[in-house]
Amino acid sequence: MIKNGRIVKSLAGFYDVEAEGEVYQTRARGNFRKKGMKPVVGDFVEFSAEENSEGYILKIGERKNSLIRPSIANIDQAVIIMSTVSPNFSLNLLDRFLVFLEHKNIHPMIYISKMDVLTEDQGSSEKSNKTFNQRADYEQIKRNYEQIGYDVFFDAEHLVSNLAGKVTVFMGQTGAGKTTLLNKIAPEMQLATGETSEKLGRGRHTTRHVEFFELAGGLIADTPGFSSLDYEVTNQPDLNAAFPEILKISHNCRFRECTHTHEPSCAVKVALENHEILESRYENYLQLLDEINHTRETYEKKRKKQG
Repeated sequence: MIKNGRIVKSLAGFYDVEAEGEVYQTRARGNFRKKGMKPVVGDFVEFSAEENSEGYILKIGERKNSLIRPSIANIDQAVIIMSTVSPNFSLNLLDRFLVFLEHKNIHPMIYISKMDVLTEDQGSSEKSNKTFNQRADYEQIKRNYEQIGYDVFFDAEHLVSNLAGKVTVFMGQTGAGKTTLLNKIAPEMQLATGETSEKLGRGRHTTRHVEFFELAGGLIADTPGFSSLDYEVTNQPDLNAAFPEILKISHNCRFRECTHTHEPSCAVKVALENHEILESRYENYLQLLDEINHTRETYEKKRKKQG
């Protein structure tokens, strides 16, 4: 019998596929390996389902996006967990995560952890990539990023209400509080996330094991080891597109592929002067652009030597 479903768990070459409310254990046909393909959690697949025997995945549907660590596909949104301390909050790192997700066509949400350690002093303003130690600093960050179009959360309850009907992954630096957050919003995952925290990058709780869990009418991904970025933005147009507020204003630039660095009649630089774009966002855009250009120059030099 041929069925259609979605892979909800991957472990040691076996794939659990959910179809019509039932879960079937399957393996992948050998021809996928020959084609350089491998099923991953989140894939929509066509599979054989025989009684009293394991099924086989026959066809993998087209993916709207995918991640390497963990191996997962067709993600709707991601929660970026940023801590106020240990590790300290960084606008630069936050923007790197946002660029990564925008490029992957994954809707980002921002969750700021460890708010309870902050002071209540007022009088804060936007800081470039410096230390933030007052609650007012994060209230301002929340306003700034919500103005761009991102949802920013300080508490788990409001975050959970945004998970319904979506496939969500959680990402952040080691120590930022991912395990604590998952334990709070999904207590039934406590053992799994506790083991993940202790064995991050070691043992069986690595990218070999990826699984969906049901929560608040949606699916969340258990993502052990997801603390680094597989950065794939390699050119200026893609970088430009990964900053939504810069992309919107860049349509008014004089040159179609304006880099917003030295070109005349650059609408982005005018918007920066008029405080329509955050200075920190522009600075981080420039830093990432410089890294892209440096990487390309290094690649060109190596290619010339090899040629």
